[in-house]
Amino acid sequence: MPPEARSRQLRQERAQAVRIVDLSRELYHRTPSYPGHPPIMHGTWKTHEEAFVESRNVYGLASMFISMPDHGGTHIDAPRHFGPSGIPINEYPLEKCIVPGICLDLRHIAPRAEITPSDLEAAVKTAGAPVPKGGTVLLCTGHHARTFPRKEYSTDNSGVNVAATEWLARQGIVHFGIDSMRPGPDSDVNLLVHKICLDLDITHIESLCNLEALLGQGQFTFIGLPMKWREGTASPIRAVAVFGL
Repeated sequence: MPPEARSRQLRQERAQAVRIVDLSRELYHRTPSYPGHPPIMHGTWKTHEEAFVESRNVYGLASMFISMPDHGGTHIDAPRHFGPSGIPINEYPLEKCIVPGICLDLRHIAPRAEITPSDLEAAVKTAGAPVPKGGTVLLCTGHHARTFPRKEYSTDNSGVNVAATEWLARQGIVHFGIDSMRPGPDSDVNLLVHKICLDLDITHIESLCNLEALLGQGQFTFIGLPMKWREGTASPIRAVAVFGL
């Protein structure tokens, strides 16, 4: 086989071996947003028919609009969210947005309960893959699958406590993610987790979904690129896990 043909075949084989798992919540009008934050508004700006008339019956280009908080949907918190000394999302290093990751099964943790360092240590052993240095750890609590989009989605999540957050940081991660609206349970613990993230120079990703599809699958490449919002405290991302990259 000629070298060019062989190279093309290898590229095709690699492309066929790549598998992408979507971890992002769908955005739609009035999708649940964090309590006290503005609602997500999504609607039609111009229909095909309206645009067709405006163009004197030449073409009809429909468009929609969206208004949302920077913490809407699946998103990554910028260090600026944690304190004024933190960098805004438009300055967040993109190198930290494409990193190796593993997913931990924490579905046995009760709603509203704290996830502790011992819980994480046991889950890593079960996962059969080490925490990747310079990577991410995604925490599958089952909260999204159990409660979304009911009102309990906004209140009943389990989450890491400060000690667990410190444990994650000691593993050398750049961020961690969770399938709920907040990294900690709905209490002062959650606020303290946010505060300690600034001190530890890590951040977190909230409102992930479909993490169950990653359990037992080993390491993957996590991709979650934020929008370049000037001085933003967070940004929605299209979070995916890629196998075979």
